[in-house]
Amino acid sequence: MASSHLLLPFLLLLLLVSASSSARTTSTTFNLSSIHSICQSTPYPNSCVSSLKLSISANIPHTILSVALASIRSAISAATPLSYLLSSAAADPKLIVESQRGALKDCSDLHAITLSSLSLSTSLLAQPTKLTDVRAHLAAALTNKATCLDGLAGARGPLKNTLVDSWSSAYELVSNSLAILPGASELPGRRLTGDEFPSWISRRDRRLLESSNDDDDDDDDNGDESMQGLTLTVAKDGSGNFSTIGEAIAFAPSNYEQRTIIFVKAGVYDENVDVPSYKPNIVLLGEGRDVTVIRGKRSVGGGWTTFGSATLGVSGQGFLARDLTVQNTAGPAQGQAAALRVNADFTAVYRCTIDGYQDTLYVHSFRQFYRECDIYGTVDFITGNAAAVFQGCNLIARTPIPGQSNVVTAQGRNDPNEDTGISIQNCSVIASEDLASSGGSIKTYLGRPWGVYSRTVYIESYMDGLVDPAGWTEWIGDQGLDTLYYGEYMNSGPGSGTDDRVTWAGYHVMDYDEASSFTVSEFIYGDQWLDSTSFPYDEGI
Repeated sequence: MASSHLLLPFLLLLLLVSASSSARTTSTTFNLSSIHSICQSTPYPNSCVSSLKLSISANIPHTILSVALASIRSAISAATPLSYLLSSAAADPKLIVESQRGALKDCSDLHAITLSSLSLSTSLLAQPTKLTDVRAHLAAALTNKATCLDGLAGARGPLKNTLVDSWSSAYELVSNSLAILPGASELPGRRLTGDEFPSWISRRDRRLLESSNDDDDDDDDNGDESMQGLTLTVAKDGSGNFSTIGEAIAFAPSNYEQRTIIFVKAGVYDENVDVPSYKPNIVLLGEGRDVTVIRGKRSVGGGWTTFGSATLGVSGQGFLARDLTVQNTAGPAQGQAAALRVNADFTAVYRCTIDGYQDTLYVHSFRQFYRECDIYGTVDFITGNAAAVFQGCNLIARTPIPGQSNVVTAQGRNDPNEDTGISIQNCSVIASEDLASSGGSIKTYLGRPWGVYSRTVYIESYMDGLVDPAGWTEWIGDQGLDTLYYGEYMNSGPGSGTDDRVTWAGYHVMDYDEASSFTVSEFIYGDQWLDSTSFPYDEGI
């Protein structure tokens, strides 16, 4: 039996690679007519034709992936000069006067991540089983553009229009590249089985996390250093390596392939923490969500961008968090104020509390997983354009400012080719104590369309009576009502009835097959990477 268990994944992988290689080597001789044909299916056909005419030799055989590669390389060429524009704006504050603190820094950081993603995508295209990764990187790049333009919306200055126009035109080629790539359902070899993990995971990291007990006692710090990678301890009382989390992250090595385990002892840490993109594989382990608290109070009302308001902002791939609370105390009257923002691939969060009001959890981009977390908020308290799955979480609506309604999700998908959305599975939508005592006068909705292709589903979840019978609400007028995808499948509780739900073309009472496409294994390919975290998860329904 053991030998069969080991052999089957290997045989399946050989089969998938063989199928993938066959699909990729089917070539077509391209000429101007065929380039026009391909480009007609992209969002920006004119820029598509212009870029491919320059980068693809006529009457030479090409595969669709080599065309996508040429498109991505064109996107890199178009996007690179933006770095110089951003540097110029940062060097002379008169060129762009920000209306929100950190808008230019957000743009600069996100654009650097985009350039890295595009460069990585060109190498990933050579690997048959990595096309879903390429699609994730391109979707994240488009989200980076949207975030930057949102942050610059209120800015002024002589360079603003040039920067905005350049940004928009350069990212047209990113959107075209995503459209040219095969869709997720068309990808050969889309799932690996068995003990196959991405290259950034080591088996010793898995053993380390599996061996650490729930109490995180002192023995956890005394393991074999060669097995653990790097282990650091943060303690307010001076008993650890550092007294702040920011100091520990600053000390963590850059571009480290193993885990950097940061044990955060009990205490309230008043700091805004940033995990930059060059600090991958950071793990924050608390002593319990009731005793380890990271707390900040930045907000849009206080002059920050939503992106920059986060108490804990994560850009480093492979981030894990467990047994702690992340809180934004700005309050409901201060507008958007993120507690946790994640724009990092392969992120998993387990047994944490994410506490705020508007935009509490900003699932910005890439693939993310949340298990057994308590998430508090009022307006759009889970927002963003990641591919994010929530399992066994409590989504807790609290009392907003007078005149506001509660909205659990605001998903920001703006491109129909993005493999993004919010999937809420086996969770509970309930009221906080203060909201429950309000007498039911405050309406609570499951979601609204921040993006025109917004996508959110609830699967086998409990919905208390606070959920309005209509279920969902508009963003602005009829924006996205025909193009969004909102779904419900086999939910329970007094707020789960679908008879009086919205009648939008984009709303669906899903069947089993539709719901299955939003599960861990199908939506975020979690069976390829979540085993390494030791966090529990359910692959399907």
